[in-house]
Amino acid sequence: MLPSPLSVRVLTVNIHKGFALLNRRFVLPALRDAIRAVKADVVFLQEVQGSGSHAGQRGGAMDTHYEFLADEVWPEFAYGRNAVYPAGHHGNAVLSKYPIVRYENHDISIEGHEPRGLLHCALLHPAVGTPVHAICVHLGLRETHRRRQIELLRSTIAEHVPNGETLIVAGDFNDWRSRAHRLLETCTELREVFVHAYGRAARTFPAGLPLFALDRIYVRDARTHAPYPLPRAPWSRLSDHAPLAAEVGL
Repeated sequence: MLPSPLSVRVLTVNIHKGFALLNRRFVLPALRDAIRAVKADVVFLQEVQGSGSHAGQRGGAMDTHYEFLADEVWPEFAYGRNAVYPAGHHGNAVLSKYPIVRYENHDISIEGHEPRGLLHCALLHPAVGTPVHAICVHLGLRETHRRRQIELLRSTIAEHVPNGETLIVAGDFNDWRSRAHRLLETCTELREVFVHAYGRAARTFPAGLPLFALDRIYVRDARTHAPYPLPRAPWSRLSDHAPLAAEVGL
């Protein structure tokens, strides 16, 4: 069945800077093939290397992961730099088949801990008269940090996303205790696609034998939303997180 012109397929995955589990193999080319096979319209990426020793593994033609992954498929992309170190930097990225009319990276870091960010993009869908908002998320490892970062996410939505405009929030929430759902649904009216379809979040970590539901896709002001099933292979050999995908009706 062909997707509706008012349906957007989204994919989220933490690409672990292009390395497989335990950093043993650089697998960015294989990741690109797997991401393309999903045929997503919008891709949410976390731990994307923007600069560094493994960023340009293509004979110098490209020096960022997001450009390498987007090449010839997603004409629009945005990158939000979060963590900077002597060898380079990494952050979140959004790849889009629709024009990105504006984007902003919001710093939600907790002082003294690994930098984190929210990458907010406004997309122009040809069949919709208002922007479609995409926020790529990577939250902290500590629950106290995540609570503060979820509050920053809430305030970002309240300030930058008008009511009635479709919002998709996806990424690595590190929410292994599943405390984010009620907060986000109560404060922002976001609904998690897998929770509302199956009664619980999808397990995504570690990718080879998923035990923890760390990754999420939330939506608001969408006509419909449903999980889009993905095969276990080859994803179980790529990164340390399994991906999630969904169809969102506008």
